[in-house]
Amino acid sequence: MGYRKAYYKKDGTYVQGHFTNTRSKFSNKNNGCLLMLIILFSLAISCSESSDSTSETSNTTNSTCPTKTCGDFSTQTQAQATYNNNKKCYKNLDSDGDGIACENLSK
Repeated sequence: MGYRKAYYKKDGTYVQGHFTNTRSKFSNKNNGCLLMLIILFSLAISCSESSDSTSETSNTTNSTCPTKTCGDFSTQTQAQATYNNNKKCYKNLDSDGDGIACENLSK
């Protein structure tokens, strides 16, 4: 509430000073709290999204599978034995997916 001073209208009549409700529903005093809530909510969402993405990347980089390529083997038989030992871990040894590892190496 605010106090409105007394004043004269254009027609010359006098209006007595009085208290009035000068605040609207959306006054500046309430907008600060609303703004803070919006900022905190958006930060909470962005933090949860970033932590999810870092956990996904850490799962792919912290694999227990050693990195092996066909260049690490001297024969196709060695590569095939390693591939047969753990097909999920060494799926990069079978490029065309036919179950035969490092087909370009000699037996």
